[in-house]
Amino acid sequence: MKRNTIDIVTLGCAKNLVDSERLIRQLEVNGYTVKHDPERPRGEMAVINTCGFIGDAKEESIRTILEFCKAKEKGHLKKLFVMGCLSGRYMEELRSEIPQVDKFYGKFNWNQLLADLGKVYQAELSLDRTITTPEHYAYLKIAEGCDRQCSYCAIPAITGPHRSRPMEEILREAKELVSTGVKEFQVIEQELTYYGVDLYGSQKLPELIKRLSDIPGVEWIRLHYAYPAHFPFELLTIMRERENVCKYLDIALQHISDRMLKRMRRHVSEEETLHLIQKLREEVPGIHLRTTLMVGHPGETDADFEALKAFVRQTKFDRMGAFAYSEEEGTYAANCYTDDIPHTVKQNRLDELMGIQEGISAALNATKIGKVFKTIIDRREGAYFVGRTQFDSPEVDPEVLIKVAGKNLQTGQFYPVKIIGSDEYDLFGEVC
Repeated sequence: MKRNTIDIVTLGCAKNLVDSERLIRQLEVNGYTVKHDPERPRGEMAVINTCGFIGDAKEESIRTILEFCKAKEKGHLKKLFVMGCLSGRYMEELRSEIPQVDKFYGKFNWNQLLADLGKVYQAELSLDRTITTPEHYAYLKIAEGCDRQCSYCAIPAITGPHRSRPMEEILREAKELVSTGVKEFQVIEQELTYYGVDLYGSQKLPELIKRLSDIPGVEWIRLHYAYPAHFPFELLTIMRERENVCKYLDIALQHISDRMLKRMRRHVSEEETLHLIQKLREEVPGIHLRTTLMVGHPGETDADFEALKAFVRQTKFDRMGAFAYSEEEGTYAANCYTDDIPHTVKQNRLDELMGIQEGISAALNATKIGKVFKTIIDRREGAYFVGRTQFDSPEVDPEVLIKVAGKNLQTGQFYPVKIIGSDEYDLFGEVC
């Protein structure tokens, strides 16, 4: 191991990644060499940024911590620190159960780590980050927390109430990132559509996106994690009229059955959901919608699940993810409902729903054959350059594979690409 070297492992969502990138920058200016997401421990110290959203995420976090504990016990690591959502939520239990960890931090006090290392947090660099993604795109977190009280969700308990960042601060950060070569922003928060209500008394997401799109050098802006209730429809005008605002929206719907939406405490109905989808597609022709759905929430009947399947078949989402309900202590569902659906039933429903979506995705991808799309190149992988269109968010959406075949495409550059083939997951193209 090398002295003054630190490994940082980030688990969970992109919001966690932004926190890791801020910590990396602070560690670097304090003289450390930092490696992000190494395949195995290499540094003198390690920091694990954990996720605590659902059961699978918590298990991954615990498994990763234990792997690094073994490395420490074997002498491959001097110090081990843990931060993030899981750590903040279960700190006392983790201290008791995993004493090999030198110190646990929550989601919002990670800067205390610097003091514990004998270093100083550089407040003047509070907006600075060391980007761990390809240098042409970055995640832009515009708020923390959530005021929604969905029955199944522990995030409000983990992150606290919704807290918007000041608009001028966000714009300043975006401009600084553009000056370093960032061309594409994934705008993220737990509930985008609520942005600004706490600071300014009204929904300010449309104004923020408009001002972001005015920044010279911003080629693409993509929006993640909208909420269906009280949607700010003026955003759609900006999305339709601004070329650098991607015709893409990630909006978690969770279910369609009125009965389940009520049990989930979603504050939206089937009729309102269908009207919203219709309006999104009418106001922004060609928009690609990504959603997340849940199966196996307490009380979900066969009829509810059949309604959900019919909804997926009818709506034909461009991108869709799904997960099975897992009981989270402290949530409304854990306190008020019985987790009455067997794991095998949940898994079968999940597999069936994703099987339906796989066929839809394959059919929708096939409609793109013969069309030309502006495509950004993310990397070279084996015999292919790998890129994305405006309809594809990094890590979660289809990619465009272009055979190298003597070409010299540049990472981070845009090219017109004609789609010549497809499958349920990816597109295949050639530069025009």
